[in-house]
Amino acid sequence: MTKHYWNQGPAAPAPPTWQQTPRAVPPPLGPGGGNGGGSGGGSAPSVPARPAAGTGGQPPTGPVTPPPVPPGRPVPPGRPVPPGRPVPPGRPVPPPGARAARRGAGVLRHWRLLVAALVPCLLLAGIGWWFWPQQPTGLPPHITEGTVQADLLGTDGVSELVGTTVVAGPESNRPHPPLATAPADCAVAAGPTTQSVYGQAWKAFLSATYQDAAGSGSYTVNQVVGVFPDGAKATAAFRTLTEGLAKCPSSTLADQAGRTSKWTYATHPAAEDAVAWTATQGDTANWSCSHQARVKGTGLIQVSVCQAGDGGPTAFMIADALAGRVTG
Repeated sequence: MTKHYWNQGPAAPAPPTWQQTPRAVPPPLGPGGGNGGGSGGGSAPSVPARPAAGTGGQPPTGPVTPPPVPPGRPVPPGRPVPPGRPVPPGRPVPPPGARAARRGAGVLRHWRLLVAALVPCLLLAGIGWWFWPQQPTGLPPHITEGTVQADLLGTDGVSELVGTTVVAGPESNRPHPPLATAPADCAVAAGPTTQSVYGQAWKAFLSATYQDAAGSGSYTVNQVVGVFPDGAKATAAFRTLTEGLAKCPSSTLADQAGRTSKWTYATHPAAEDAVAWTATQGDTANWSCSHQARVKGTGLIQVSVCQAGDGGPTAFMIADALAGRVTG
């Protein structure tokens, strides 16, 4: 007896389990699905094979039930829960804008802390700037033409004549009081730019000192311009100077700290409107100050150069330049 086999055609390969699409309603049974043929019995219903994904089969038409959320798995904030998916117990679902609101509140809090820290600092800085002493701007002061400030040589002019760089030092707009000397007749020789010579009758006065830029005290230059109401008073002050130099060959000078120093004076023959002399410090080797004094119109000008060695030629050149600038 020959054994017959029905439906021996090649079967479609079964799709992988991850490609199988569940159907909510099974497809209808078609004819010829039973054992038929030689068995002669009734046709038994058979379930046809499910079409594989990508083979032209139709997708499920019924509703798809999403898998439940595993217990304990948190729901991402701000994301709505899909329908039918339970919310983990004990965790409320925040509204969509809650996270942005919390972030905005945190930023606002940080700004408040920053402002609270900066306001005291700015306040202290403003107070410090207000009470900070005003610093020099480095710009040359405005000098009005025809004044004693305009008559003096600047640092560049003095440096050129001295042969070394000098910087501006102390200034005075009035003569200093007389110096204490021994003998007392030497007050003029020891302080030729003080009230001992210029008195109180002057109309304008300026004394300026320049020192070497290194600060070693190797060079000290002094310029003095005293302007009187008329030429007669300027000449009288010049005569007081020459007479005081003639009375004092040497003196002992006491400073404000009580220290004393000895000086000797050598005066050159005076002219009608000019005189030159040298003051040498007795206890300092090879240190002297060379002086020049001249009358120019209503003014009495003086120049001194103190250095180690002979400063007479330099004092003469500065006095010439200063006299050429004085117009009074």
